[in-house]
Amino acid sequence: MSKNLLEIKNLKVNFYNDDSIPPVINGLSLEIKEQEIVALVGGSGSGKTITGLSILRLLPFNAKIIEGEIIFEGQDLLRLSEDKLRQIRGRKISYIFQEPLSALNPVFTIGFQIREVLRLNTNLSKREIEKEVQYLLKDVEMPRAQEAVSYYPHQLSAGMRQRAIIAQAIASKPKLLIADEATSNLDVTIQAKIMDLFLNIKRKLSLSILLITHDFGLVEAFADKVAIIYQGKILEFGRTKDILNNPNHSYTKELLEAVKLS
Repeated sequence: MSKNLLEIKNLKVNFYNDDSIPPVINGLSLEIKEQEIVALVGGSGSGKTITGLSILRLLPFNAKIIEGEIIFEGQDLLRLSEDKLRQIRGRKISYIFQEPLSALNPVFTIGFQIREVLRLNTNLSKREIEKEVQYLLKDVEMPRAQEAVSYYPHQLSAGMRQRAIIAQAIASKPKLLIADEATSNLDVTIQAKIMDLFLNIKRKLSLSILLITHDFGLVEAFADKVAIIYQGKILEFGRTKDILNNPNHSYTKELLEAVKLS
């Protein structure tokens, strides 16, 4: 039986440091086991992205974690110094944001940006880094990988940009990948290809994935477990098949009825 890789306990996050405002994350608990895909699903404003950002303490300046624990490989990430947390960000836990153009620097080539991740997070030589960049682009099934190294973000299609972001995210072979609406701006065909790519990477690297989404179609097809979030709390958490076929909470039933998942 696999053990927990990440465990969030009673997380509370507030905005504006105003105790009179109810926490945006209000006592949230969640666990992800090794080599498991967990989907975090909820409507707009439910706290999905804030939960993901809290794991790596990447919250906006006006948000503050006021309570809780986030245990990763036995360490509470909320108690680590910034220096120690930097050794985990991008190395052991990678974050894929919703809009790849905002995550890629427009003035540098794709190859340069992947090289920088490898230079900062590995002990590879320059020659080894060059080879690894090519391997990574091939791993993410980048079309014309050898040419793509010299492309700038604006020269890539939406699907190619997403592949470049994934290559960056897996460069240091993380244990956990947080994918925040990573396919929401792609058409259905490319979306399916990117999700298949996530599955292949999961198997190859034996990593876990936190899939932040509102798309029950993706959840049904790819997630081992699903957590339903509403107003900063987990209402239901369990095996995807069980929750989609037999939801207990009225909010889950409303979400499923809205998308009429077959």
